[in-house]
Amino acid sequence: MTNRDEVAAVRPLTLDWVSRHLNVGERIVRAEALHGGITAEMRRLIIGTPDGGTRDLVLRSFVDPFSVGHAEDWLNREAGALILLAGTGVRAPGLVAVDPTAAHCEFPSLLMTHLTGRTVLDDEGIETRVPLLARQLVAIHALRPVERPKKYVTLTTADTVVTPKCADAAVWASAIDVIRRPAPPYEGRFLHRDFQPGNVLFDVSPPSLAGARITGVVDWAATSWGPADLDVAHCSTNLALLHGPAWGLRFSEAYEEAGGVLATAASERLYWHVRDGLACSEEVQQVAQPWRNAGRTELTTRAVEERLDAYVTALMDALG
Repeated sequence: MTNRDEVAAVRPLTLDWVSRHLNVGERIVRAEALHGGITAEMRRLIIGTPDGGTRDLVLRSFVDPFSVGHAEDWLNREAGALILLAGTGVRAPGLVAVDPTAAHCEFPSLLMTHLTGRTVLDDEGIETRVPLLARQLVAIHALRPVERPKKYVTLTTADTVVTPKCADAAVWASAIDVIRRPAPPYEGRFLHRDFQPGNVLFDVSPPSLAGARITGVVDWAATSWGPADLDVAHCSTNLALLHGPAWGLRFSEAYEEAGGVLATAASERLYWHVRDGLACSEEVQQVAQPWRNAGRTELTTRAVEERLDAYVTALMDALG
């Protein structure tokens, strides 16, 4: 595909909108599709500058009907979070422009700066990355915005959980009973709400991943106010499915070692961890596909279901 063809792949109204938010003398010279997201279409835009150099921006557009229906809320949350995070110790993209209602673009869109680094989903180096992820999440939870984001939402109910075919039905029935209870009391924190390896960028030095460091956190569209346990539980579930149940259990320990504070009672920790694990049961295929696209071809839907079952079982054994 030629540079002209790549740029033409950006829809005409969106292309005009982006161009209006560039500096004088700048132009879009190339566009590249970014992979790994579930809900949005992502493109990296290479911008030519008057001095002959380039800089990169990222265009995020919600295009499928379900996402479009939620886009105004999601993009407003993300824009607000990016403004809040500017100048803090949490590295995130900078907001350039946002069109949450598609008033100017074909679809609701957000334009932001591009961060260096890449997502790392391989098993190699996981023992180094887990403490880094934990420290980063502690830093996010330490933020105290003047205006709190909306309260967290959990859509999963006891009736919507999808028990894997490979699962021990009795264990899952007990886990489902856990989320029938009212949510435990909690001290509110600023939540990313989708903090997991797919939304964290690392600078790594091949061939060794031992020197990895975090260069930024992306996808702030679900920013919320709620219990730290919920963010920890979400990352734990993703680590369990990517790298095995033991790493899901390990993340809570790493979070506390980094100075984070979780619920004191085991029953309260169990509630949040089980709630997130059971929520994943409803979207295993959606979760697994981007991982396979990123090279983790062994993570078939069946393999991820088996890991989820093992993780839920481990949670019930450890905290139940």
